[in-house]
Amino acid sequence: MNDDHADDTLLICRALGGVPSATAARMVGLDATGGDFAATVDGAEVAVRLAWSAPLTERAQVRHEVVRMYREARARLGAPAEGEGTGR
Repeated sequence: MNDDHADDTLLICRALGGVPSATAARMVGLDATGGDFAATVDGAEVAVRLAWSAPLTERAQVRHEVVRMYREARARLGAPAEGEGTGR
């Protein structure tokens, strides 16, 4: 997630995590109910917790939830989801 999708993680934290001025973000953990992120705001790291749409019971569900959050973040910012229809 962090190596391949740093820009997506930042977008999610800005739009859904309440840190619109974040300059960087990374996922630092997850559990059945949500994902934990560290966002950089004004040079300091801030904890951001985002809930999944429902509790997860299988590892494969994590990707689905992150993609959902990415698309929701793009929609909140008024931009269509990149890669729409490509499985992203």
